[in-house]
Amino acid sequence: MAKTKSDMREAVLAAARATVQARGYTALSFRELAKDVGIKSASVHYHFPTKGDLGVALARRYTEEGAAYLEEVLATAPDPHTCFDRYVAIFRAALANGNRMCLSGIMSAELDDLPEEVRREIERFPRMNIAWITRVLAAANPSASEEASSERAMAIYAAIAGAQLIARGRNDISVYDRAIKAYRVAGLIA
Repeated sequence: MAKTKSDMREAVLAAARATVQARGYTALSFRELAKDVGIKSASVHYHFPTKGDLGVALARRYTEEGAAYLEEVLATAPDPHTCFDRYVAIFRAALANGNRMCLSGIMSAELDDLPEEVRREIERFPRMNIAWITRVLAAANPSASEEASSERAMAIYAAIAGAQLIARGRNDISVYDRAIKAYRVAGLIA
């Protein structure tokens, strides 16, 4: 069965995401992506004329999918503790999948090497996460000021992303698990 243009575009995005999460944006090569997907390099360029176009599409998709998932969590989780359980599981899942990183985290580490349009798109992911965590915190403690909840949300996001980075650097997912447990004991997250 022949693949459609849409299927090929999705296959390129999936291969590119796996590459970036494992090795970073600078490791993206249209030639390697074409090999991974089983198409010609020119076909990758058909869908994404430049590496920047591909980077923007990856970052946008990652943020949109993340936002949709987090909205689902908020709608279905019975309490903030469950919300945070599901949230930290996202970052853990990347580590469990070949010691990969959050796409935004690994691309942010390469910020100076990213085209401006990719930078702008990458900046949306932390903002979206912090806004979501702020909502969870507000539900847990309605008397807290929005500013206090937002500041704490930023600390939580940074702590979880940092735990993922350290665990990846050690190639040891238990480092992530221990950090999350310590954050809970310290009261940073529910």
